[in-house]
Amino acid sequence: MQLIGKILPYVEIVLSVVLILAILLQQSSAGIGGALGGGDGGSFHHTRRGFEKFLFYLSIVCGILFALSAFLAIIIKARG
Repeated sequence: MQLIGKILPYVEIVLSVVLILAILLQQSSAGIGGALGGGDGGSFHHTRRGFEKFLFYLSIVCGILFALSAFLAIIIKARG
């Protein structure tokens, strides 16, 4: 358990950096009107393909892993 407690902060740092990069690299289809609450008029369905789909799934997986590692850190700290 002590080994996990020592490695866990580094795992959280790596996961957070990967999560931030995956989110920032995703393409945003919202224009300035959508960002301010208005509609842009030409709304259409957008299908993710290729690298965009990979980044989408990567951000979901990294978010879940980061949340689980944070809960694990809380549990380890409460026991120790």
